[in-house]
Amino acid sequence: MSSARPAAGDPSELLTYLLKHAHRRLLALADAAIEPLGLEGREFGVLRALAAREPLSQQALAGDLGVDPTTMVAVIDALEDKGIVTRRPDPADRRRNAIELTEAGRATNRDAEAAYRAAEAEFLAPLGGAEAAAFSASLRAVLAIPDGPDTGDAGVAPARTDAG
Repeated sequence: MSSARPAAGDPSELLTYLLKHAHRRLLALADAAIEPLGLEGREFGVLRALAAREPLSQQALAGDLGVDPTTMVAVIDALEDKGIVTRRPDPADRRRNAIELTEAGRATNRDAEAAYRAAEAEFLAPLGGAEAAAFSASLRAVLAIPDGPDTGDAGVAPARTDAG
């Protein structure tokens, strides 16, 4: 790995540029990894959230993942059509729907998690083990700052944008 600093005026001297392009590269690898499973990034984020603590309401999923509730309905509709989740009235509050993984959804989540981890390992391979762990830890530390702006997209592939 080269540690040479870019020339003044080179866009790669800006952290926003580097993070944006690193994000694009990782997202492309992750999308390619889970696409054969019939999943999109947002759908994988929902599966991971449900696997961690199901059942969840659509509202809770939307809030946890920083997704507009209307968008979440469409994501749940797609996952339900694929037989990956079920939606039923919440016994505690029949005005809400409880979302759960099906057995096929659990299997899909396991496969998607493995595919994603392989894509992540490919992305981090140029760093080597210790540097990759330090890189991930550094990002977690920056994102853990309580006063930082909340982007609301944890665990979900955000909408693609060219904004830096």
